[in-house]
Amino acid sequence: MNVAVSFSPDIETRLQQVALANGKDAEQLVKDTVVKMLENQARFVAGVEEGIAAADRGELIDYDDVVKRIQRQFER
Repeated sequence: MNVAVSFSPDIETRLQQVALANGKDAEQLVKDTVVKMLENQARFVAGVEEGIAAADRGELIDYDDVVKRIQRQFER
């Protein structure tokens, strides 16, 4: 399946610049970026589904523990 995508001249210029800086052509940069986006989306959906399943099993985290976990993330 081929999908054609059109970009404004400004975006095309920016794509060319970023691609060149990364040693790629613009088409490969876009392909690589879309693959990463799709992988991230799949991981996000899997994480949400895992969280829902855990909640359904009653495996919930107390609010104070959530706050502590978030604070630890920002301390790194």
